[in-house]
Amino acid sequence: MKKNAKKASDTFDWSRADAMSDEEIHAAALADPDAQPLTEEQARQMKPVPRVKLLRVKLRLTQEQFAKRYGIPLSTLRDWEQHRSQPDQAAQSYIRVIEALPGVIAHALSKKRHHLEPA
Repeated sequence: MKKNAKKASDTFDWSRADAMSDEEIHAAALADPDAQPLTEEQARQMKPVPRVKLLRVKLRLTQEQFAKRYGIPLSTLRDWEQHRSQPDQAAQSYIRVIEALPGVIAHALSKKRHHLEPA
């Protein structure tokens, strides 16, 4: 983004939205053809975003970067993210640890890889 460029959220007139009732806001949302509510069938077909994908996106890493940084086979990560398989209990615990301490885990694993490399 350019230094002087403003985001749309920076220029939005919130006073207009603040003056609307909940019913008016709901009616305005329904009037937008691009913001229609899901049908019950559509809602049933939706799958939640896997925790590991939310974490990877939060860390701003590609699948390849995340897999390499945290020692997870790329194919396994892709399977988890695409709902082809679920992380087992140990993997779920590992994901929670990465979530809590991403830098520490990455640093610890990079040191281990460095020590294991031949001289």
